[in-house]
Amino acid sequence: MCAGCAGEVSVYACAECGREDDHYGVNRCARCIVTERLTGMLTDPTTGRIHVRLQPLYDELVVARRAQSVITWLQKPPGTAARLLPRMASGQMPISHEAFRSLPADRSHNYLHHLLTATGVLPAHDVPIELMARWLEDKLADLGSDEAALIGRYARWHVLGYLRDAAGRGQLSMGGVYAARSKVNAAIRLALWADARGLTLAALTQGQLEEYLVEHPGAGTALQGFLGWLRRTRTNPHVRIPWPESTTPDVLVSDADRWKQIDQLLHDETIILYARIGGLFALLFAQPLATIITMRADQVTITDDGRVLVAFDTLPIEMPPGLDELLRRHLSRPGAASIASSEHGWLFPGRNPGHHLVREGFRLNLVAHGIRPGRSRHAAMFALAAEVPAPVLAELIGVADKTAAKWAALAARDWRSYLNNRADT
Repeated sequence: MCAGCAGEVSVYACAECGREDDHYGVNRCARCIVTERLTGMLTDPTTGRIHVRLQPLYDELVVARRAQSVITWLQKPPGTAARLLPRMASGQMPISHEAFRSLPADRSHNYLHHLLTATGVLPAHDVPIELMARWLEDKLADLGSDEAALIGRYARWHVLGYLRDAAGRGQLSMGGVYAARSKVNAAIRLALWADARGLTLAALTQGQLEEYLVEHPGAGTALQGFLGWLRRTRTNPHVRIPWPESTTPDVLVSDADRWKQIDQLLHDETIILYARIGGLFALLFAQPLATIITMRADQVTITDDGRVLVAFDTLPIEMPPGLDELLRRHLSRPGAASIASSEHGWLFPGRNPGHHLVREGFRLNLVAHGIRPGRSRHAAMFALAAEVPAPVLAELIGVADKTAAKWAALAARDWRSYLNNRADT
């Protein structure tokens, strides 16, 4: 209780606002210190007030959950925010996405860029795509003009177009960005190999392509998309790498082991809470981590009678005992690592403001406790396909009808009688 309620003289009360629970300086609280420092940084010298464009950032940070985290961020090396924000407030630096293009693309600058976007200072913008575009310009500089123009068209219209589509669906991940870079790098390596032999990509023959693949084993997978694009655009319709035939997925985790892992996630308090929930989504409902990390908070509903419902696709599913309590705990305090106070709708908000947690964070936490989420998810799909008709499974957990049918076949369950009975009702 506070000193006043205890009938004592306050020792730690802030001399400015009187609060006692956030003591930081000699006689002031962290909240008042944050307010003072932000006011000094963000004030427009021509008006003597917070710069109108930076007001949303000020409003967000002065009510941050942990004022001490804001202080630490402002003063820790390399001091990017403390250096750039006063320049923006005084008009020495434009408040725009373009201003960041001439700055280093390191973690400190990227975080400030994310924060300005998440708080509404800058318009919505996908920083990973912007960084990818800047990376692309550097990579193409090593090529001749014709090959650079060709691969540039492929990268900008096809690869970056795919990333923008994923961003529009809220499913852009760093894994997707790394895969995009791998595709562009594969095309560049092929172009450099061809140029060293006096060849061009447009005139490359199938025999020459196969010679390259013999010299560079493993390069075929990353090149398939580029070669397919060459054929579709009629730039070079003569080269191809056959796509591998669809194979039956492997189920390497027994159902007994899957249930042991479920029990571990339900009761092991040493595993971080968000990883326990994500792992249970994978092991019980066969959700891939790429989908789990992009879930929105409004996909979870707590009913008036206390039930917890989760809509992985269109139909809400009631969570079983244990998992429902974990979700209640998580929703009561999601634990966003960002200094911004807003959660921006993500069920699992990430370290960068306005972004969700990354897939690797989930995976490493689970693997550290002996749980392989990909393998365990296969075991979950196998078990569900044996118990639930494929059309219902597809609708409940959000997989394609063909995927559900494939797993039903693997589980040796024929649901044609279910379809006939459903048609008769």
